[in-house]
Amino acid sequence: MVTIPRVVIAAPASGHGKTSVATGLLGALRKAGLTVSPHKVGPDYIDPGYHALAAGRPGRNLDPWLVGEDQIVTMFTHGATTPVPADIAVIEGVMGLFDGKAGSVANHGGDFASTAHVARLLGAPIVLVVDARGTGSSAAALLHGFATYDPATRIGGVIFNKTGSPGHEDQLREAADAAGVPVLGMLRRRDQLTVPSRHLGLIPAAEFGGPATDAVAALADIVADSVDLAAVIRLARTAGPLPGSGHAEHQDTEHQGDTEHQDTATERQRPPLPRPRIAVAAGPAFTFGYAEHPELLAMAGAEVVTFDPLRDERLPEGTAGLIIGGGFPEEHAPQLSANARLRAEVAALALAGAPVIAECAGLLYLARSLDGHPMCGVLNVEATMTSKLTLGYRDAVAATGSPLAPAGTRAHGHEFHRTTVALVTGDPVTGAPVTGAVAAGAAPAGGETAAPRGRSTMGRAWHWKKGGTAVVEGFVQGGVHASYLHTHWTGIPDAADRITTAARAFQAARTPP
Repeated sequence: MVTIPRVVIAAPASGHGKTSVATGLLGALRKAGLTVSPHKVGPDYIDPGYHALAAGRPGRNLDPWLVGEDQIVTMFTHGATTPVPADIAVIEGVMGLFDGKAGSVANHGGDFASTAHVARLLGAPIVLVVDARGTGSSAAALLHGFATYDPATRIGGVIFNKTGSPGHEDQLREAADAAGVPVLGMLRRRDQLTVPSRHLGLIPAAEFGGPATDAVAALADIVADSVDLAAVIRLARTAGPLPGSGHAEHQDTEHQGDTEHQDTATERQRPPLPRPRIAVAAGPAFTFGYAEHPELLAMAGAEVVTFDPLRDERLPEGTAGLIIGGGFPEEHAPQLSANARLRAEVAALALAGAPVIAECAGLLYLARSLDGHPMCGVLNVEATMTSKLTLGYRDAVAATGSPLAPAGTRAHGHEFHRTTVALVTGDPVTGAPVTGAVAAGAAPAGGETAAPRGRSTMGRAWHWKKGGTAVVEGFVQGGVHASYLHTHWTGIPDAADRITTAARAFQAARTPP
C-alpha cells in the first residue's frame, strides 16, 4: 500500500490566491523540516516553477485530459517519491474547484480534469482558499455550497485570503463555523502575496531570477505566521492509501520479477544499446517543460543534457537530438537572434535529419524570424506577436508521421500563445517572398508545402476540429516536429522511445564504422 499525506489547495474561482497560498505552504512546510512534494492540476507550466523554488524539488503536473485519468495516481506516486519519498504533498488546483474541460458535461459529468476530479482520483482532502474581500457572513453560504455540492469531494478546511480587520476575521470564523468548515488560516492583505505577471500570466521563476526567490521566501514566512501548519498536516494525514495502489503495487512486483529475469537473459545475448545524447533547451527563454519528459528520455536510453540558447554558443558535444519546449522567446528575441553561431548549429543539425521536437516557443525559434529578428531558419515561416490569445485543450490527430508519433496517432494537448506564424513562399513570377497565415486553417493543397531548396518536404503536424471547423496546425519536416500544441508524453504511446530511437539512428549514421 502506498500512503502519502496529501492535500489539495483549491478555490471557488480563479483569482482567489491559490498559487500564493500553495507556494507559501510548500515553503513553510519545508522550513518546518518536512520533505514536500509539489504538484499542479492542469497543464500550466508557470506555477510549478514557483512550487519548485519553494519545495526544492521539481514541480509536477497532474492533468487527466493530457495523460488519461488512469495515469494520475501513478504520476502522483512517482513525483511524491522522486528523488526521495516526501513527508507531505501539496497539490495546487486550477480555476474553480469544479471547473473542468469545457464541453465535458455530457461525456464526463461536467468536471473532468478539474481540481475536484483530481482530488477524487487521489482520495485527497481539499483546503478551499477564499478571497474574503467584500464578504462576511455570506461566506457561510459559499462554504456550505462547496462542502455539500458533491459528497465525494471532501472539503477539509478553508484559508481566508486578503482579510481586513480583526473584526472581519471574527465574522469570517463565525461564517465558517456555521457551515461546518474548519478555518485553517487567515492571510491579511499584503503586497508580498503577489508576483509580477505579463501577457500569459505570472513571469516564470527562471526569468524572474533572484526576486522570484525573495517572493517565495516572503510567501513562506507569511503562510507560516498565518496558517495552522499542524492542522494542515493532520488533514493531509487523513488521506488513506492511494486508490488502487495496493493492487497495482502487487502487480508491479510480480511483473518486475519476470522482467528482471527476462532482461538478465537478454543481456547475456546482446550488448546494451548506445545512449544517444539529446539536448533540451533551457534558460529564461525556454522555461515551459514537464519534469517527466527528461526522465522518460533517460528511461528510454538517452543521455539528457541541457543548453541555454541565450548564452551557449555551441550545442553540447555529440548532440543527436533536440527538445525545444515552450516559453517566452518573444521577450528575448534580440538576444536569441544575436547568438548566430548557435542558431546555425541548430539549423545544421535539423537539416541533417536529427530528431527535433519543438513546442510553441520552439516552433518560433525554428522559424525564419520572430518579430523581424532572424531565428534558426529551419522552417520556412515567419512568426509575429499579436494581441489575440489562443488558449484551450485540443483533441488532435497526427497528420504526418514524425519522431514524436506515427501518422494517425490521437493525442490530447493544449494551446497557449499570443503569436502566429505565416508561411513564406516564393512568388511564381518575381521569386519575391510572399507570406500567408498558416497557424490554424485549411492545409495547402495536398497537405504539404513546397520545400525550399536543400530542405525536405514540409507536412502538417496535427489536425483537429474546433467549433465544427477542421484545423491543421504545426509542421513536420525531416526529423523536425514543430507545433504550437503542448503535449505530455505520458499521454502519447512510446513518444520518448521513438525520439530516443531516432536520435540513436542519427548518431549511428554519423559515427564512422
